[in-house]
Amino acid sequence: MINWDEFEHIHVIKKLKQILSSWWNIDIVFTDERGVARGPDLKAANYANPAVKMLLSKEAAIESLAELTHKSVEGLKQTNNRFVVKKWDTAGFDVVIMPIYIENECMGMVVAMGFFKDAEITNRIAEMRERLAAFGATNEVIQSAISKIKHVEDQDREHFIELVELVAQEIVTLHLEITSRENRIRELNKELGSRYKYDNMIGKSKPMQTLYNLLDKIKQAESTVLIQGENGTGKELIARAIHYNSTRKDKAFVIQNCSAFNDNLLESELFGHVKGSFTGAIRDKRGLFEMADKGTFFLDEIGDTSPTMQVKLLRVLQEGTFMPVGSVDPKRVNVRVIAATNRNLKEMVEQNLFREDLYYRLNVINITVPPLRERKEDIPLLVDFFLSRSEEAHGKKILTKRALEKLYDYAWPGNVRELQNELERVIVLAGAESKITAEMLSSKILETSDKAKVQGTRLHGKLKDALEDVERELIRDGLRRTGWNKSKLAKELGISRAGLIMKVEKYGLDKRKMAK
Repeated sequence: MINWDEFEHIHVIKKLKQILSSWWNIDIVFTDERGVARGPDLKAANYANPAVKMLLSKEAAIESLAELTHKSVEGLKQTNNRFVVKKWDTAGFDVVIMPIYIENECMGMVVAMGFFKDAEITNRIAEMRERLAAFGATNEVIQSAISKIKHVEDQDREHFIELVELVAQEIVTLHLEITSRENRIRELNKELGSRYKYDNMIGKSKPMQTLYNLLDKIKQAESTVLIQGENGTGKELIARAIHYNSTRKDKAFVIQNCSAFNDNLLESELFGHVKGSFTGAIRDKRGLFEMADKGTFFLDEIGDTSPTMQVKLLRVLQEGTFMPVGSVDPKRVNVRVIAATNRNLKEMVEQNLFREDLYYRLNVINITVPPLRERKEDIPLLVDFFLSRSEEAHGKKILTKRALEKLYDYAWPGNVRELQNELERVIVLAGAESKITAEMLSSKILETSDKAKVQGTRLHGKLKDALEDVERELIRDGLRRTGWNKSKLAKELGISRAGLIMKVEKYGLDKRKMAK
């Protein structure tokens, strides 16, 4: 079954409807497989032509439309045509009826209404006036409706039909995609212990599978590891996974954020101090390196350390020795160091902001953590995981399809941590409600999503430009959704792989450019 209420909010469909309305004052109405008009609220929706709104508030008109569309689709099955243009006698104007086929079964229709296909429209306008009056339309509604009606000229008809067909294709694509997402979530519930999860990390996307494979390879290694990634990507989770899957798992795992203290305090934290070495040093203090002996030391935000501190860290890495503050006797430790940063250390080396020798000491094994925007196919799995963790305290919560679509549209600059915080927030706000709807999400997500949906659509200028905007948007969203699987996307769009590659180049949609 198609959920028409959800599809009404999909941004590509909204964009296509805007173009049809802007160019020809044409309205799009959805019907189910029986021809019955469907949607969130047919009477309250905004229409380009007031006659459409008036007619869809009348049961007799809805029944008439259902009969027309149902008979038309039965006729299309005999002719194998992909659409039909018919006169809707009840209204007096023409409609395009475009079936929606999913797995060779007609699941509904896209009906574009409110135009004349013939150039001679004088008699048609008189007929339309008569039909609308018969349905009780006021003179004001009739005059407004007639002023909106346009003759779609022959040279525009192909583009017009193409836009209507794109609406039908988008519904098919989104229906299959949402079904696929639901199937993936069900799979997660059954198989989460497999390769969807590595310790506390979750993800089945290609970047995460590559990360898991690398973690498997370095389990028994003693080498220093440098983890690079944006804030909120889970660098500490990776450090923990490395430690607790290593031969040091039964020893200490110590964490220190290098940006949390100034140089003097950080030195004391890392290396300890002796009594009387500075004001307030009333007793000897063991440093974190000493506490981490035989275990693992995770140095977070290593890129924020000063040149002086970098020299002292280099000594520990090279010689395994350090000097507590105020001491004259060095101490020796056996510590595996894992460092992390959200900064580009290589660029910092080139700018003389980070020691080159320390960089190469740290960067023996390099792990780059993908941001959430580059692995959006993991969002349903992460959502399911965070929701399931809250069940005991807040009851079972379900994210609606439209809310999930909003999460897909958002760029997540704060990555998984931001997603987790957002879900914790909406779980609390949902209260006793079992469903988390799109309206419950933060305004920044809704506003960014809506902006991304509307921007780029040209409702003025050349029709060719407007169609190219829609095509560019479809390909961009499809590439992200399929993880840049061009063969899969080409099949979805009904074009050759070579044709898709040409369009990717034309619109500048290769992965490297989109990641900038």
